[in-house]
Amino acid sequence: MKTPLEIVQLMLEKDAFSQLLGIEVLQISEGSCQLSMTVSKELLNGFHIAHGGICYSLADSALAFAANSYGFQSVSIETSISHVKKVLENDRLTATVKELNKTFKSGLYEVTVTNQHQEPVAFFKGTVLISSKIW
Repeated sequence: MKTPLEIVQLMLEKDAFSQLLGIEVLQISEGSCQLSMTVSKELLNGFHIAHGGICYSLADSALAFAANSYGFQSVSIETSISHVKKVLENDRLTATVKELNKTFKSGLYEVTVTNQHQEPVAFFKGTVLISSKIW
């Protein structure tokens, strides 16, 4: 079976959107992940703050990497996000995953997205369906 890092590298190689966002893997282990990215001008909305989909996408990638790190292909079946602070151009975002519960068929994860000042900017929660397919 592949290591969590090998799995994430395989996923990231095929994940054009995460690559487009400039997502970097800071830490990966079974059930845990930490990713980071910098918000560019192209990711801003009409109010000159980051589009809400940016925090969501970073958190969603972190969820996917953490959930798949055990070696079984997992896909999200429900997610939600709460934005608590605006995100500006050049902000450095970090998404940190906490595994809340895991069974053979599903997993529940919480992702906290912070800025470069370690201030929370969003809270994301995701449930994944775990398949029997091995990476």
